[in-house]
Amino acid sequence: MRKRVKKHVPNAITCANLFSGCVGIVFAFSDNLVFAAYCIFLSAIFDFFDGFASRVLQAFSGIGKDLDSLADMVSFGFLPSAILYQLFLRSPQVYPIDSYLCFISFAIAVFSALRLAKFNNDTRQAEIFIGLPTPANAILIASIPFILEHYSAFDHYILNRYTLTTLTVVMCALLVAEIPLMSLKFKPRDPRNLYRYLLLLVSAILILFFKFAAVPVVIFIYIALSIIQFKFKNDKIPG
Repeated sequence: MRKRVKKHVPNAITCANLFSGCVGIVFAFSDNLVFAAYCIFLSAIFDFFDGFASRVLQAFSGIGKDLDSLADMVSFGFLPSAILYQLFLRSPQVYPIDSYLCFISFAIAVFSALRLAKFNNDTRQAEIFIGLPTPANAILIASIPFILEHYSAFDHYILNRYTLTTLTVVMCALLVAEIPLMSLKFKPRDPRNLYRYLLLLVSAILILFFKFAAVPVVIFIYIALSIIQFKFKNDKIPG
């Protein structure tokens, strides 16, 4: 009986991730973007702990893997697209074509689906990521409502349809790019742990001083450190 219960714990946490994403979508389309962003952060916490629970309890299953991807598609694919869509609606229209630019926000959902499908079938990504993980992309987008709320001086620059379009294109490209990125799984005596500790230290300092406004910078540092790590150690993408 206990073994059967342990088997379902990771899937229950994954379902909490999915539920949080669904609630976030409701908030997003109600134009309550701060609460929608909170739902992404909450989903990210559940996403971390479902993997942690499956490793600790040794409760791996094909259903759990598929369920995790489906939950991530909602929480880290469609929900950030919905937030971007609402940001587009808040931005002023200058040219007639601007009224159609808002739909490009859903490219995030499309490329997130591609990223998740690629991850599930790419044996090279056992210890590293190739392309930006969907939670990192979603967290970056989730930081925008907080930046707008606390740093109103940035409103003019962020709530611009061409800025948002550029952001969408760049993030879509990063999701499927053949860029090796480090995972945050620490291993004993792994020299690459130095880069992981450095990332955590710099991230903690930036977030302490700048709060959510630091998130885009943290993502950039994560990508830069990953590239430096692979170049410095002359590592190659597996396969």
